[in-house]
Amino acid sequence: MYGAELELDVDGDRAVLTGAGGRTVDPAAFSLGDELTDALHEWARVSAVVGAGATRAVGPGGADGEAREGETVVAHRGRQLAGRVAAALGVTVSYRDPVAGRTFVAVPPAEEAGDDAGPPPAGESSARRGQGRFDALAEWWRVQAERNPGPVPWGTGLVVGAFFAAVMIVAMLALAGALASATHGLVAIVAALVVSAGLAPSLWLGRRVPVVRWVVGGVAAGIALSWIGVLVIVL
Repeated sequence: MYGAELELDVDGDRAVLTGAGGRTVDPAAFSLGDELTDALHEWARVSAVVGAGATRAVGPGGADGEAREGETVVAHRGRQLAGRVAAALGVTVSYRDPVAGRTFVAVPPAEEAGDDAGPPPAGESSARRGQGRFDALAEWWRVQAERNPGPVPWGTGLVVGAFFAAVMIVAMLALAGALASATHGLVAIVAALVVSAGLAPSLWLGRRVPVVRWVVGGVAAGIALSWIGVLVIVL
């Protein structure tokens, strides 16, 4: 897909978005809004009609000329919609123009602005693009997991979870033990609270992400179990 994270395409008379893994999904699965989603499917229906007409058209002019004009309009509209999808999701979107035979890559406005927009504040532009990509891809994988859940890898998942739980228990107990012996037990409790509270938002966000959820479960279990050891050390 020429480095793009999503590809706009037509499947029958429906618009689809294809990810890097080659799986397709309906645009309605993303937060594109009803107007843009309807426009994508309307474009797909027109594209299907124009494509069917082009296969029937014969001769250098007349119907053949009308078919080529229709293809040009559809191709131009496809490039426009690819740009709108890129802007809405904050990711690069590719689209193959059936008339020119080339693949165009639409980028989000923040990347497209370049020198015309002037230098953005340090770190702000890259952080915004990174967050947009993360949100879009996280939504992509969530949809794929819901549609194609597959078998649950209990064996591998439990091993991974147990490993991260053990790492978390050792780290928490080492921290609590060092602080309790060097300072005071209350300092160890405060440090354990800070670590637990700091990890909580990340654990909550990753609780439903495939693969990551096993790590999240292991870390959460490790924190919960380590608190028993922390209290024993302090008291």
